[in-house]
Amino acid sequence: MRKYVIIGVQGSGKGTQATLLARAFDLVHISVGDIFRWHVQSHTKLGAQVRRTMAAGDLVGDDLVEGVVRDRLTQHDWNYGFIIDGFPRSARQAEFFLESYDIDGVIHLDLPDAEVRRRVLARRLCSRCGMDYNLIADRPAEEGRCEVCGGDLVPREDDTDQALAERLRQYHEKIDPVLELFRRKEYVVTVDARPDIETVQHEIRRRLGLPFSTAVQEA
Repeated sequence: MRKYVIIGVQGSGKGTQATLLARAFDLVHISVGDIFRWHVQSHTKLGAQVRRTMAAGDLVGDDLVEGVVRDRLTQHDWNYGFIIDGFPRSARQAEFFLESYDIDGVIHLDLPDAEVRRRVLARRLCSRCGMDYNLIADRPAEEGRCEVCGGDLVPREDDTDQALAERLRQYHEKIDPVLELFRRKEYVVTVDARPDIETVQHEIRRRLGLPFSTAVQEA
């Protein structure tokens, strides 16, 4: 059984890399961001709270995140292990996680802030079906139009210069202590997130000692 944490700033590709590892090694990919987005799109009480927080450029509070992660992991559908994306986001969450689970490695996707800004501000979301696009690598054939349903492509509500600047500030303030805590346990492998998806995936596997026999297919 393999249990991994993947850490990276917005736009670093951690969701894509986690999905590739999950497919290749029968891991359950647990994305805290996806869980929160489901609540937002489903208009739940939790979703309304998350939407207000994200629109202000803030990170969701520790108690709420811990509760969501704890509930998800108690489902025990991860027979071959899991890779968790978007958690922990504070030293307190990291300590909670280390006390509760034995992990095999922490993947840190390193991306400069300037590249984060370029990638994140190019993201678009279909206003009708919710399909994600990135205008750098995934530009639709018709400008501003979803190729799946024909809906309008719009920026995410929280993808503004001001909100992104605040998220980057909070990310570094909170994540640097998390990485330091994991480094003291010798769990962390840091991988440059700037190359293409396949190159990053191969470097992750090399650093974790995972086999390369499974083909890398883009998520």
